[in-house]
Amino acid sequence: MKLLIVALIGGALIIPLLFVYGLVSDRQHQAREAQDSIAAGWAGAQAVSGPVLMLPYRKDHITTEIVEGRSMRRTVRERHNLFLSPEQQSVEAQIDPQVKERAIYRSVLYRASINGSARFELPDDLTGLGIDRQDLLLDEAELRFGMSDPRGLQTDARLVVNGDAMELHPGRGPASSGGTGVHAMLDWTGGETLDLQWSYSLRGSRSFGFVPRGQSTEWTVTSSWAHPSFVGSFLPDADAAQISDEGFSASWSISNLALGQPMVSQNDFGPAQFEQSPVEVASDNGASKMATIRLVEPVDLYSLVDRSVKYGFLFIGFTFLAFLMFDIIGGAKVASAEYLLSGAGLILFFVMLLAFAEMIGFAWAYIVASGAIIGLLTSYSAAVLKSWRRASMIGGLLVGLYVMLYVLLNLEGLSLVIGSVILFFALAGVMYTTRDIDWSDGGSNDGEVTGYA
Repeated sequence: MKLLIVALIGGALIIPLLFVYGLVSDRQHQAREAQDSIAAGWAGAQAVSGPVLMLPYRKDHITTEIVEGRSMRRTVRERHNLFLSPEQQSVEAQIDPQVKERAIYRSVLYRASINGSARFELPDDLTGLGIDRQDLLLDEAELRFGMSDPRGLQTDARLVVNGDAMELHPGRGPASSGGTGVHAMLDWTGGETLDLQWSYSLRGSRSFGFVPRGQSTEWTVTSSWAHPSFVGSFLPDADAAQISDEGFSASWSISNLALGQPMVSQNDFGPAQFEQSPVEVASDNGASKMATIRLVEPVDLYSLVDRSVKYGFLFIGFTFLAFLMFDIIGGAKVASAEYLLSGAGLILFFVMLLAFAEMIGFAWAYIVASGAIIGLLTSYSAAVLKSWRRASMIGGLLVGLYVMLYVLLNLEGLSLVIGSVILFFALAGVMYTTRDIDWSDGGSNDGEVTGYA
C-alpha cells in the first residue's frame, strides 16, 4: 500500500512537471518575439541570390476560334521570359556581427559587405527550347539580384557591366528570393560576353544564406563571430572552413551538376528555404537550394532547460525511492504530504533554473537553483527522517543527481548510454537493498538493516 501511494503521488507530480515544460516553451516563444522586435527596424534573416539575366522574347502561337459556326485560325504573338544563369560567379562576404539586447533578451544582428563577379554568355543555339535568336528582345534584358529582406540594403550598392556603371532599381528579384531584390535594365543587342562586378552592404539578423546559381559558383565568407552553424543544402568545403575564438572563414565550391538546374530555363526556379533538411532537398520540385550560416548564441539556454525538464521524473523517482527505503527498511515514518512537498521542491528547481538562466546564464543559474533545492530538501529531510545522517544521504543523492544531469546536458550524444547505465545500477542497488524483505508479509524483514539507522 505504501508503494502504491508513493507511485500515485509521483505520477500526480508529472502534471505540474508538464506545466513547467509548457512554461519553457512559452518563454522561448516570448524570447523569439522579442528578438523579432529587435530586428524589426533592422532587417530579418537574409538570403541573397543572383545575378540572373532575364531575356524577354516574343513567340507566335496559332489559336483556333469558332466564329459564326466556322473554325478560324489566327496567329497570336505572346511575350515570354527566358532566364539565363551565369557561366561563372564568385562572391565574397564579410559579416560584421553585433549583439543587441532588450530587457533580458538578446538578438544577433549583422552587417554584411558583399562583393561579386560573374560572366554571362548568350547560348548559340536555343532551338531545344523552341526559340530562335531573332525572337529575343535583347535590348530589354534585365539583370536581377535577390535578397530576402531588401529593407536591409544600404546606399552603397554598385553594379558595373563591361566597365560601365549601371543604375539599380528596386524590385524584380529572382524567384529564388521570393521575387524581392533589385534589378538593372540592360541593352544586350550585340550579345557579347557580359562581365559583371557588383558590391553592396546588407543588414540582417540571426542567419545569412546564399543561393548558388550557374555553371560554377565560388562563395567565401569571413566573420568575427566565433559560433557559426552551417546548415542548408550545401556545407562548406571541409579543408576551407576554419573556426576559432577570433571568428570563422568558410568557402563553398558548387557546380551546376550539384544544383541540377539547366543554364537556360523558361521558368525561374522557386524560392529557397532556410535550413532545408536532406529529405526536403531530395523532394524539392523546381525549388532553389541554399547554403546557410546561422549566427547562433554559444549557449541556447531554452533548449538546455527544455532537455533538463525531460529528466524531471528521474529526480522525483530517485528521491522518492530513497525516502521509501528509509520508510520501509530504516523505520522512518514518511507521510504522504512529506512526499508531496519534497516533489514540489524538485519541480521548483526547473522553474528557478529557467528564471535565473534568463538573467545570469545557464551555468550560474544551474548552480544557484540546484544549491537552493539541495539545501532546502536536505534540511527538510533531517526533520522528516529524524536524523541528520539520513538527511546527509538524501543531500548526497541530490548532489549526484544534479551533477549527473549537468553531465547529460553537456554530453548530448552519450546521454542515453549514460542514463541507461545509471538506471541499471540504481535498480540493482534497490534489488540488493530489499533482497531480505518479505513483501507478502506487509514489508517486514528477517534481519535488521543497520546501514539506515
